[in-house]
Amino acid sequence: MGISQTPLNVNKVIFETNDGNLVIEDPQVIKIMMQGQETYQVTGEAVEESQDTFSDEDVLMVAKQTGKSQEEARTALEGSEGDIAEAIMELKE
Repeated sequence: MGISQTPLNVNKVIFETNDGNLVIEDPQVIKIMMQGQETYQVTGEAVEESQDTFSDEDVLMVAKQTGKSQEEARTALEGSEGDIAEAIMELKE
């Protein structure tokens, strides 16, 4: 019933949240076993990523195809959850 710590070879850890993702590249991860409970300790520098399901290139393409501003294209892509065809159709109506 002691404590055991095992280092793990991990390349990336991603925490998915409602507001975006926290990504830790090349983290130090230790698996800890204590009283039958398994926990993980993650150490490293976290970088926040947004939840956008589309890229800046998608925004530019929708804006170009519809003649609308990039902001309008981004709003349409957000409304269509990144579906490019749906965003274009919405802006052409």
